[in-house]
Amino acid sequence: MEFESNTTTIATEEINNNHGWQKVTYAKKHKKNPVKQQQQQHPTKVIANGSSISTDDNVFKSIEKKSEERRKLIEAERLANSAIYDEKPPVRSVKKNSYSDYDDSDDEVVVANGAAGNGVVEEKKKVKKVKKPKVSVQDEAVKIDAADLASYLADVTVTDLASFMSDVTASYETQQDIQLMRFADYFGRTFSKVSASQFPWVKLLRESPVAKVADNPVSHIPEAVYKISVDWINNRSLESLGPFVLWSLDSILVDFASQQVNAKGSKKVAQKPSSKSQVGIFVALAMVLRRKPDALISVIPTLRETSKYQGQDKLPIIVWMVAQASHGDLAVGLYSWSHLILPIVGGKTGSNPQIRDLILQSVERILSAPKARTILVNGAVRKGERLMPPSALDLLLRVTFPSSSARVKATERFEAVYPTLKEVALAGSPGSKAMKQVAQQIMTVSLKASGEGIAELSKEASGIFIWCLTQNPDCYKQWEKVYTDNLEASVVILRRLAEQWKDVSAKQSSLDTLGETLRHFKSMNEKALTKGDSGEQSVYKEADKYCKVLLGRLSHGTGCVKGMALVVIAIGLGIAFIPPTALESLDLVKLAEMINFPQSV
Repeated sequence: MEFESNTTTIATEEINNNHGWQKVTYAKKHKKNPVKQQQQQHPTKVIANGSSISTDDNVFKSIEKKSEERRKLIEAERLANSAIYDEKPPVRSVKKNSYSDYDDSDDEVVVANGAAGNGVVEEKKKVKKVKKPKVSVQDEAVKIDAADLASYLADVTVTDLASFMSDVTASYETQQDIQLMRFADYFGRTFSKVSASQFPWVKLLRESPVAKVADNPVSHIPEAVYKISVDWINNRSLESLGPFVLWSLDSILVDFASQQVNAKGSKKVAQKPSSKSQVGIFVALAMVLRRKPDALISVIPTLRETSKYQGQDKLPIIVWMVAQASHGDLAVGLYSWSHLILPIVGGKTGSNPQIRDLILQSVERILSAPKARTILVNGAVRKGERLMPPSALDLLLRVTFPSSSARVKATERFEAVYPTLKEVALAGSPGSKAMKQVAQQIMTVSLKASGEGIAELSKEASGIFIWCLTQNPDCYKQWEKVYTDNLEASVVILRRLAEQWKDVSAKQSSLDTLGETLRHFKSMNEKALTKGDSGEQSVYKEADKYCKVLLGRLSHGTGCVKGMALVVIAIGLGIAFIPPTALESLDLVKLAEMINFPQSV
């Protein structure tokens, strides 16, 4: 073809002109040079995003203008946000992407200084989240609407509800345990925004005084809401309230256990964020215990026998619960204290100063209530059970009257509360069957304490033992049975009887029974002394000495009574036979002196 022939001719001419030499070129270099030449021939303009556009080509001018306007708008918005949320500029995350100027996304901002190459540099605007305001228990409690709560509680119990809730209510009508759980859930949802820092319940119960935490968090509940709640609780049965108390306590302990695990696994002990149920459960449980304190008494056996409710770490929670029950009924509070809290004194952790402080704070709060002494003494027996049983009195004696070397700071505080607690322990109807039974139980406790060899303890315990003798004559027979097994304690009591005979004899209802018991003791002493047991010879001798002294006083007193009776009879007979005129001249004062008869008679 003509085109091919022309091409061949031109190539032949070039070879001839080069004399057979051929120029060698590199492909890469050959490719770049036209680009440079083209750029020199056609100058370009670099735009803000790093891309280059020929100045001769005005196709994208409108887009570039819009992009520049958009960039300025977004940059201004970013600066405004930075001024509001933070003084420091947000950290930029930069990545390469092509044609970001033409992307309409509001999350991207064009960078003013482009990077080298054809890539486009962009950044994602990181908007700092607005911090949620701290919400306290009090803030959320104020938002509770009494009418809303009343409506909610009505949904739990009333059956004539519309549509969906009517079916739910009908299924829960006879299930009060579920009703109570829904009651707790209401407050759980109400306080769901309360952060752990606003209600760090573990720290509060551990580090705050009982008086401070006793009303927390229920004190933040509005009065109208509180009244509606406790009125609703009042209609729930004790059989359902007891399990609810345990269910609430279990929920609290589960949260407590998880916090303990987290604390052990981290160097810094931090309060775990409370779930919505924790504040709500504390509020609901406090209301139940305040309105129906007997709910706590019903679960005391479970709390005492189940290991998960025991231990030093659980004590602050138990003390808080007792404080709630005390608010509703002081008698229930003292009963719970003597059965749940005081026994810890006799355990392994009883000597811990912090434990004793919690135990004392609890009872001090109960006794500091208005008219507490009168209320507790008059209600010393509640539904057949004593607020301060003999076992509690035994523990109280030992912590109040320790040896001189065992006295601690808490001893003085126990001494302060002891008189009232002792009065409650010994209160009752004199001569009643129940009182006679209690006297025998207390007698056993006091007899053992009298022989401990601690002067103050022996003195106090022997006084209580003698009180038991005045309450029940059967205590004398019981004393005879244990006399030889408690010889040293018996000596202490016999000495106390001899030293305070005037007061004791006036309070004894049956001196004849006492005399009979002393004669039995004297007989046992003589038998022991004849056997020659050197180990207890001195103790038996001392006991025999006091027995003889007491018997002598009894016989002297009996003789005086008989003598006075004979004198009275003789005077009566004499008066019957003496003429009336002779009676006028009779000097009764001289007659009394002659027979050594007290003038007061």
